[in-house]
Formats: sequence, structure tokens, C-alpha cells
Amino acid sequence: MVETRRVAVVGGGIIGAAVVRELNRQLPGAQVVLFEKERELAAHQTGHNSGVVHAGLYYEPGGLKARLCRRGVQLLQDYVAEHDIPYERCGKVVVALDEVERGRLDAIYDRATKNGVPGVRLISGAELREIEPEARGIAAIHSPDTAIIDYAAVTRSLVEDARSAGVDVRLGVEVLGVDEPSGGGVRVRTSRGDERFDNVIACAGLQSDRLAQRSGAAKSPSIVPFFGQYLVLEPRFRDITRGLVYPVPDPKYPFLGVHLTKRVDGAMTVGPNAFLSFSREIYRGLGINVRDSLAIAADPGFWRFASENLAGARREILGVLSAKKFIKDAARYVPAIEGARFARMPRGIRAQALAGDGKLVDDFVIQHVGPVTHLRNAPSPGATSSLAIAEHIVENVIERHDLASRRTR
Repeated sequence: MVETRRVAVVGGGIIGAAVVRELNRQLPGAQVVLFEKERELAAHQTGHNSGVVHAGLYYEPGGLKARLCRRGVQLLQDYVAEHDIPYERCGKVVVALDEVERGRLDAIYDRATKNGVPGVRLISGAELREIEPEARGIAAIHSPDTAIIDYAAVTRSLVEDARSAGVDVRLGVEVLGVDEPSGGGVRVRTSRGDERFDNVIACAGLQSDRLAQRSGAAKSPSIVPFFGQYLVLEPRFRDITRGLVYPVPDPKYPFLGVHLTKRVDGAMTVGPNAFLSFSREIYRGLGINVRDSLAIAADPGFWRFASENLAGARREILGVLSAKKFIKDAARYVPAIEGARFARMPRGIRAQALAGDGKLVDDFVIQHVGPVTHLRNAPSPGATSSLAIAEHIVENVIERHDLASRRTR
């Protein structure tokens, strides 16, 4: 008698949902269980992001981000077309304001072409105004393939597909840890009791380092949360741009800077800033969690990072303290929004992996510990790449499982 293979997936964000879908595709006879500690899907990073489908401009050629971003875009386009989910290919410009920034465009363009970004090109200030009449700059990169979407809607659709295929979706059940007891298999300890599985795939986002460490994985990388604030501009600015308007990133600071982003519901947003968050999962108010704050203070890698990024932190805190300063920064690229009225959105919190030497981990990090797989770092373009990340993980899990089975014969 052949036993049914049981696989647990931890995390009901878009990557966990994508992994469940991929397990159904590649292991149609498996018994799959999805655990999510919240009572709703997409409650954290997936439900608190800008909704941008990234084309692959910035990423190191050959890395996981570069490869899985481009593959992810293709898979996402196919999926939303099949499921009638809104997807707007609005395009994006990365705008240089001075000669220093113009020089940085060359490096971005080089990466973009090596990554196979379709239609990407360097344009002059005059060409910029043809594409985005309200934007100002001396040069830009135009990426016509950049798009916008509602990732929470995609997540709900993926999980509904999974339920229809027989996946056991358990909301409100927290996974506390994973271990390999004697007798084989993997024990998953949850808030509702323990269960055994053949494989576990953990996509725990903001809690990924804690779950990994409780499951016997390495301490590094740790997660340091950064919050990002978004402002929604008053309705008369809904069509102020045709697509997305981004600044040229400062290579001394690891985030993209304040930009104008359309949403699929038609709203125009400005954001985000990027500043240290004193909680991992509080999206309003002061956002202070004692446990999370103490974890940051006890992380020697964080203090190394902080000492090297004081100038960037000072710049970001000004936008945190003054929304008008925030708008003013964005108005350097689109002057017509100067003085616009706005409303604040709930902040987003990014799970950023940090190495022990204080360097932010740039690429995706996937760790395999026997039959347990931990996704340890999946920042932007994680949502864009979600279906490709799932494909990559599941293929590796199957390969490792088959190899282990052959060794025990």
C-alpha cells in the first residue's frame, strides 16, 4: 500500500498561496495543508504593498531575483488572464534630475537589458514629457512592461483554487515550530496541536527567522522590519500620471525612494519612505511592540547596518515626521502635485533579511534543512515573483525528496 504524501505550507500570503497551487500542479496526489495564523489571507506584507508588478530593472543579472522576477511576470500574466483579475500594464519611468543621477541610469539600463526586460530604453527629458506630460527630469528609463495589480485578490484566488483541489486551508492556526522526531517525518507544532508531515515549506514572511530558528535552522539571516508610509492623493490627481514615476535609487541606501504609484482602483499614491519599524505587524499608531524592539536592539548586525546608514536614516525621518515634506519630495518629479491634499494609508512593513555583518541581504534566500524548506528572504519583487518562487521551491523539494528516497532503498 502506497502512503499518501503529506506536505504542510506555513503562511497565507501570496507566496504561501502560490506554493500550495504549485504543489497541486506537481504533486496532484499529495495531501496538502495550508496553515495561516491570522483569520484572513494576505494579512501582512501581501495586503500592505504598492501592488506593482516589477519588470526586473534593478536586480543583479543571474541572481534569483532577476531570474524569478521575469519568470514570475510571465506566470502572473497567464494566471490573471485565466481568472479575470484586473492587471494594468501602465508602464514606469525612472527619472534623473541631475547629471549624477543620469550617470546612474546607465547601470540600471545595463542590468535591465541583461535581465531581458522587454521594451526598456533610455530616454531624454523631452521624450519623458511625451510619455508622462507632468513629469520633469533631464533623462529617464522607460519600462513599458511594468504593471499594477491587487496582490491580495490574487492570493484569495490562488487559495480558492487550492480549496477546490482539496487543500485543507486552516486559518487562525499558528505554527509554533517544526522538528524531526524519531520515527521519521516532520512534526509540526501548532496552536491546535501537533501533526506529522513528510515535508514542510515555510513562507512565514515577517516571522520567518523566528520560525526557522525554532525549527533548528541557522540564526542568520535575521529579519529587521522597515516600515513604509503611503499617502493617497485627493481624487483630482487620479490621472496626474499615466504610469508610475520613480526616482533614481541612491546606491548608498538600499531602498528605491519616494515615488508616484497608481493603484488598480484608480487612486494615486505617493510613497513609500523606508524607516526602521519597532514592530513587525502593527500597521497603525505608534507601531511599537516591546518584543520586536528588543530583538532589534539585541541584533549586532543591526547596529553595524545603522552605523553605516546614518545619512540615509536622517533623510528618511524627515519624511516620516512631515507628510508635506513627503509630498514636496515627490513634487520634484511631478511638480503639479505640490500642495496636494492627501489621506494616510495603513503603513506597510517589509521583512528585510540582515546578515550578521550588518549587510542587508539583497537576493532571495531559500534554506533547506532536511525535509523542511524555509523562505528566509523575499522582499520586492517577492510578490511579482511569487508563482516562480513557488515553482522553484517545489521543484527543489521534489528533487530532494526523491534523492533521499533513493538513498534509503
